[in-house]
Amino acid sequence: QVQLVESGGGLVQAGGSLRLSCAPSGTIFKLEGMAWYRQAPGKEREWVASVLVGGRKFYETSLKGRFTISLDNSKNTGYLQMNNLEPEDTAFYYCKADKIYYNRNHSTMNLWGQGTQVTVSS
Repeated sequence: QVQLVESGGGLVQAGGSLRLSCAPSGTIFKLEGMAWYRQAPGKEREWVASVLVGGRKFYETSLKGRFTISLDNSKNTGYLQMNNLEPEDTAFYYCKADKIYYNRNHSTMNLWGQGTQVTVSS
């Protein structure tokens, strides 16, 4: 079964940048829409950003301007560019594909990745 795999997390100093990637672990037909979420220790998972089929993008209000979501349909890969990171951005970051077509006839919705850790030091 194809899974989503996040990468690009790590340790960065405050003010630095990271770019997270989210890609399927195997070959798929296509991926439609993606969202990123994060969960800090002791807190609920929260929505960060979404890119919809057609390209419209939405952001959690407080993150808009620092975070940029994108989706490369040719690679079926999503990205979250995070700039000017703050210690409060420390969390486990997850991607979620709205819909994945394994082939023309078989699809699944709301497939989550396993997550990647982002740690921002002060």
